[in-house]
Amino acid sequence: MIIEILGTGCAKCKKTKGNIEKVLKENGKEAEVVKVEDFETILNYGVMVTPAVVVDGEVKIAGKVPDEKEIRKWIA
Repeated sequence: MIIEILGTGCAKCKKTKGNIEKVLKENGKEAEVVKVEDFETILNYGVMVTPAVVVDGEVKIAGKVPDEKEIRKWIA
């Protein structure tokens, strides 16, 4: 599983990364967590507002920090 966090490094992007890593650890799941800051790559996903999360190539959320419940659904 590859989880991409799209954003420029703002506080919300960092919070998103932290939440994802926490849920992965708590659930004993392994995934490659990648921070994507390249604006062109972000636009290629059709994302206009960050932070955004992409799981295995599919945009799951954009424009807000996901809560732990949402993240659990994505990694199940």
